[in-house]
This record gives sequence, structure tokens and C-alpha cells, in this order.
Amino acid sequence: MRVYCTEEFHAAGGDGSFILAKAEDALSTLLARYEGNVRMIYLDPPFRTGESFKMKIGKGKQAQTVVLYEDKLEETDYLAWLRRILEGCHRLLDARGSIYLHLDYRMSHKARLLLDEIFGESNFMNEIIWAYRSGGRATRCYPRKHDTILFYRKSKKVLFNIKAVGTPRGQERRNHMKRFIDEDGRVGFSIRSNGKTYTYYEDSLIYPSDVWSDIEHLQQKDRERTGFLTQKPEALLKRIIAASSEPGDLVVDLFSGSGTTAAAATRLKRRFIAVDQSPVACALLRRRQLGITSEPTLTENAPHPLSIRYPVDQTPCRITTELAEKGGKRVVQLKKTHFSGKDSAPIYAATGFVDGSCFHAVHTNCAPKLPIQLPLPKEQTPVLHVVGVHGEQAFFTLE
Repeated sequence: MRVYCTEEFHAAGGDGSFILAKAEDALSTLLARYEGNVRMIYLDPPFRTGESFKMKIGKGKQAQTVVLYEDKLEETDYLAWLRRILEGCHRLLDARGSIYLHLDYRMSHKARLLLDEIFGESNFMNEIIWAYRSGGRATRCYPRKHDTILFYRKSKKVLFNIKAVGTPRGQERRNHMKRFIDEDGRVGFSIRSNGKTYTYYEDSLIYPSDVWSDIEHLQQKDRERTGFLTQKPEALLKRIIAASSEPGDLVVDLFSGSGTTAAAATRLKRRFIAVDQSPVACALLRRRQLGITSEPTLTENAPHPLSIRYPVDQTPCRITTELAEKGGKRVVQLKKTHFSGKDSAPIYAATGFVDGSCFHAVHTNCAPKLPIQLPLPKEQTPVLHVVGVHGEQAFFTLE
């Protein structure tokens, strides 16, 4: 029998939550619960490119192209939409909070005027230039090889710790400096200029400026890649999150995309809320977060729950299954899934149980290849959750 859920819960995979919704629609829910309690917000919205962004999912004959989002708003509509989001973000932040708005040459200059108006010109912190080498080779103008990240604070009480993103100077000798070892055994370098002696130690920190050329775009075969076309590297978000928040703080991303903000927040032990309108973004975050929690570096006694919320999905769905016993345990074999009358290999499958409108996942498979077997939970009535390529999802009781 099919049942309908609006929330999904994992005992590990956070600490955080994902909301499947448009950014502007999710704001009212977030404000009701978190107004004045968010430490940092990162926004990587559409850049107003005029394009449709797609992603190929699956391989071979079963591969399908899925639309991720449309980026075709007229300028007036785009700015009105962005204003609404920035106003909501200002209300979400606490007094020590800050926002990073990631754009490119198309709208960054006009977005800065909005930020000046909403956050106040005196609360401007930096215009960060993220410079990279990847991309096309223009001939009619200089090749465009950077994005702009506008960094604003909520107030003068802002939390900003540049020491958290410093890197050791290292052993490289600069500007004909003389190497020495002091009485405490520290290795340093010194140079005398204009009657003054300048000394640096190799373990002293070098801080990033407002031009970030040391973080590259992800290459095509990078292990971090999810397939999401506009994916940002974790190194970029780790720097932002580490400098503007502390462990346990709440970080928000209203355009989750590939799930990079959530991944970086988890690794840095921050809480997160991620929002995106694309079901593909939901699937990518789920797979990425469940993968992170399997890494030994994150093993702790404290719980790290992940919740995912979405509207009810009534897409017609049929499944072909078989219940069996294996090694003394009950399992379900999922043989086929049919969404809207068509065979469609799932991109995610899980067994668990339902409590009200919440599905509690117990056994998961984020890359299923049919047929697959999943153990059934003990005691509670078992429920199977399947998600299709286009984000369609259905829940079935198994008895």
C-alpha cells in the first residue's frame, strides 16, 4: 500500500536539514523558527545567464537529462526577487552574523547596491574576487576568469576570525631573507631594510587577501564532483564558513545545488540548513551527506541527524518487489520501478518505517542498480522509499 510522507529522517548525515522549495518560499518557514539565530548565510543564486541548466543522470540507454533550474528572469524581476531574499536573510542573521553573496560580472554591481541598502554601506566587509584558470578562451575581450563574492555583516559585532583560515608560511625563503633558528628551536627568516630588521617564522600564518587565486574550479575528473554543472569546491566554502562561524553555529544556504555548503559545514562541525527547488539537489545532498558520515574522521558520540522536508508527491508509481529471508533476516528485493507508467531505474532506495508523515530511514542505497536487496527494519511495519531520476518519490508499506 502506498503512503505519503512530507519528511525524511536519518540518524546520521548532519547535523542539519534540507528543504525542497524555492528560496523565497522557504523564507517564511525559516523566519518563523530561526529569525535572529543564524550565524552565516552563503548564497550562490542563478547569475542571470539566460540559460537553462541541465544534468545527465544515469548511464547508457537509461541515461536521462534532467532540468535543474531555469535562469531566465528579466533584470527587473531578478532584482525584485533577489531583494526579497536578501531582506529575509537580513532578518535571519544574528548580531554577529554575516552573508556571502556569490555572483559574477552580470549582476554583482547591482546586487552590491541592494546589499548597501538592506545591510547598510557601513556593514560592507569585502568584495572577494575568486580567480580561477578554468573555462573558455575569449578573443573579443579579456577572458572572464573570476567570480565576485560580496561579504557583508549584520552589525559591528560580527564574528570574523581570519586566523581560522591562515596557512603556515612554510620553508620557502622570500626576498633573499636569511634563515635562522632561534633559542626556542623555531625556524625563521629575517631581512634588514631601511635600518629595520623584519623577521618571519615558518610556522607563522599567512592570511588570504580579498583575491582568492589559490582555490581552483573543480576539474572534470575531480573526485569531489557530483555532476551538478555549477558546483563550487569544498575548499571555497570551508574558508568562508571557518572565518565567519564557530563549531555549533547555524549556517544557511538557500541555493544548495550540489550540497557543498552542507558538506563543508558538516566537516567543520557546524549545523546547516540547505534549501533548493530541484529534487536533484535533494538527491545529491542526501547521497553526499550519508557518504560523509561513513568517514572515520567524523566518528563521535554526539548524534548528527539529517532531516529532509518536501511536499507530498502523488506521481503515479508502481514497484515490483519480493520479500524473502536471508541469513535469518527479512529482506526486500526491489526488481522494477515504474513512474508515470514508464520503467525508471531509481536513484535512491531505502527501507525504514513511518511515524505520522515522517519516514525514518534505516537502510539506504544511494546508487541502486536493479535488482537490489535491502534489509527490513525490525518491529515496526516496514516501508520502502524509492526516488526516480526526475525526483519523483513514493513510499510503500511491505507486509
